[in-house]
Amino acid sequence: MADRTRTATRPSAGTNEAADARTREKNVFVVGLDDANLPTLRAARGGEHIRFHPLLSIDRLQHGEVSVAELRAEAEEILDGFDEPIDAIVGYWDFPVSTLVPLLAERYGTRATSLDSVVKCEHKYWSRLEQAAVVDDHPRFGQVDLGADEPLPPEGMNFPMWVKPALSYSSELAFGVGNQEEFAAAVARIRDGVARVGRPFEYILDQVSTPPEMAGVGGQVCLAEETMTGVQAAVEGYVHNGEVTVYGVLDSINYPDSSSFLRHQYPSRLPEDVIRRLHDISGRVMRRIGMEGATFSIEYFYDPETGDIGLLEINPRHSQSHAELFEYVDGVPNHHVMLGLALGTDHTMPFREGEYAMAAKWYYRRFSDAAVHEVPTPADIARIEMDIPGVRIDVRPHEGERLGELPEQDSYSYEVAHIFTGGRDEDELREKYDRVVAALDLDFAEPVGGTSTNTSTSTD
Repeated sequence: MADRTRTATRPSAGTNEAADARTREKNVFVVGLDDANLPTLRAARGGEHIRFHPLLSIDRLQHGEVSVAELRAEAEEILDGFDEPIDAIVGYWDFPVSTLVPLLAERYGTRATSLDSVVKCEHKYWSRLEQAAVVDDHPRFGQVDLGADEPLPPEGMNFPMWVKPALSYSSELAFGVGNQEEFAAAVARIRDGVARVGRPFEYILDQVSTPPEMAGVGGQVCLAEETMTGVQAAVEGYVHNGEVTVYGVLDSINYPDSSSFLRHQYPSRLPEDVIRRLHDISGRVMRRIGMEGATFSIEYFYDPETGDIGLLEINPRHSQSHAELFEYVDGVPNHHVMLGLALGTDHTMPFREGEYAMAAKWYYRRFSDAAVHEVPTPADIARIEMDIPGVRIDVRPHEGERLGELPEQDSYSYEVAHIFTGGRDEDELREKYDRVVAALDLDFAEPVGGTSTNTSTSTD
């Protein structure tokens, strides 16, 4: 049997090993390292002294039905073949990345939170059970019988509600429904697609101990939750030595009459007393879950009319979508916290040391399928970024590619580009976004046969 443990560094070759370890570049393996995040990883404090190594491609990790056992074996083969110290193994994506990090950390002796704590966040039904044990700030929820001939909402729940798999990539197969007909159609869609993530997750469930209330609950589970109303916000934080720290609260603003994000905006405009309540709820929930030495992000609803707060979901990692926003406003991307915790170095976030007072990540979307023509080249994008200070642009489709063929989309729209803007106020953020959209000058051609609504998936 292979040795399942290993220290993070090789045996000492001389008396100066300890000094060398302090001064040499650190080797950090990033599960799912992508080109968009590499610059922000390097922008973390101390990032210039870190060598970032890719560990499995994002395509390999998130497209199609994955095998966690195969991914784990591939990652271990890469790590076993590395002949230098392995100082940290990190990741900033949802399942399977979030679960691979603690599995690999256990073998290679690197810092990570426990697999149990990750699963308590990732499995939406188990997560609701944990939340309900310490707070009331969540919607009514329950399981849906996917095997029923005529599936019904859980007893005592009312429309409108959301129906979703208990395991998914962000908003994949999540549907808002307002009546029984829509409920039945959504359950049918989920029944057909739940195995893509649910079946691989059962490998992870076999690695942890579940409480009695999770008996018989596997990975291919459908969850119904009553719809929450109000404005959305996201809380970013971490746990270190049992202490929960929230370092940022952001607003999540949707397109009008849509559940699709228009932008994330930092810092939040919510009243200070509401932000204090978000800190308190986040602390109680994360202590209950037992996370340690890791980052998290929690999504909430706040209803200004009633004062109610509703916890939407917990992510057992910080949001890479917010990295540039923290860099613009606070001076370093939130990747800094992840790296500091993983390496045992400084992980505290600076406060308002960035170039801009506010920042936003915009989602330039279409709500019908189309092919994209004349996509800007990297040189074109660099020129726009130079002409409009405080912007970064990530165009999603390639030349001639249909939006409906792109992976990682929500259930109702298509992401055309991510546009980051920094500015002195909200008006400047919007003005820069409008200028970028005009400068991109993207040309769309409707597919043969007319328009279609999105039926693909999403990830953060």
